[in-house]
Amino acid sequence: MITASPVREHPHLRVNLETAAALVEPSVRAAVDRLPDQEKAIAGYQFGWWDREGVPTPGNGGKGIRPALVLLSTAAARAAIEQAIGAAVSIELVHNFSLLHDDIMDGDIKRRSRPSAWLVYGKKAALLTGDALLVLAFDVLAESSGHRSVAAIQLLTQTLLELAEGQSMDLAFEGRDDVEILECLTMAGRKTASLTSYACAIGPCIAGVDPVTIRHLQGFGYHLGLAFQLMDDVIGIWGDEERAGKPVGSDLAARKKTLPVVAALTSTGSARDRLIDLYNRATPFSADDVRSAALLVEQLGGRAWAEAEMQRQVGIAVSHLRDASLEPAMADELATLVQRIIRRDR
Repeated sequence: MITASPVREHPHLRVNLETAAALVEPSVRAAVDRLPDQEKAIAGYQFGWWDREGVPTPGNGGKGIRPALVLLSTAAARAAIEQAIGAAVSIELVHNFSLLHDDIMDGDIKRRSRPSAWLVYGKKAALLTGDALLVLAFDVLAESSGHRSVAAIQLLTQTLLELAEGQSMDLAFEGRDDVEILECLTMAGRKTASLTSYACAIGPCIAGVDPVTIRHLQGFGYHLGLAFQLMDDVIGIWGDEERAGKPVGSDLAARKKTLPVVAALTSTGSARDRLIDLYNRATPFSADDVRSAALLVEQLGGRAWAEAEMQRQVGIAVSHLRDASLEPAMADELATLVQRIIRRDR
């Protein structure tokens, strides 16, 4: 239960995606530095700070969207973002814990345009590093949340349970031929949108913002997360590999029931049977099979549906910003971030 208390007005620090990353990264590095040497080495590789030999690199450490959402939402709720730095660090640790585990479960060999951590260091070591990042995330959140640490930790544990449920649903879908769009959206809500919803609520929760504002920010984050997943699924099939940072078509090759694929499989058309036969084939996909599957999904309307649904989710997300009592300039910054996210491959 999130309780309310008065929030003192204060001069705002204008924050956006770039400035949020600059504010949070030093604290993320300081947190990771607390890990044992082996886990610290793998975590630093995962974050893009150094290569497999430990040599510093200017590589891609990710977009920093979730910690930015923490700070932007806190500022939009008229609270001091300094209170939310620890929460922003915590969510970045949680996000990378989930990526380390997801890459192993999905067999993804590329992350952020270089080999996945499990491929470099081994599955067991990567799993342990993910576990260590999760424990560290709880530690950072607890020590930075003051007298609201219990509410903050409860919000995180609820989110993690939803994330685990979403991942479980995603894996179960691989062995089913009857997945419906609604349950696929539910899966994406658990696996992806729960974390963006948490990102938009945790800073205001720590600051004691009123529950109505928090619920609108949670709603904004949830529907933003669904839009993000829809765009990610589109990029995963038809995107540019350099921009995506991982192999395009890998989800098709793994026969994953992503949102565009489920939309195609639940449509009608002469190509549907061909797509079903392709997905049920026992032999591994060739490059030609991946291209054929992508073409069939597009012909069956999977891509058009996903892009239209993404815009619908964006509309719902932005409506939550309009209905909440937010600081106007920071609400505009959140709306701008939405557009940057959904246009990131265009």
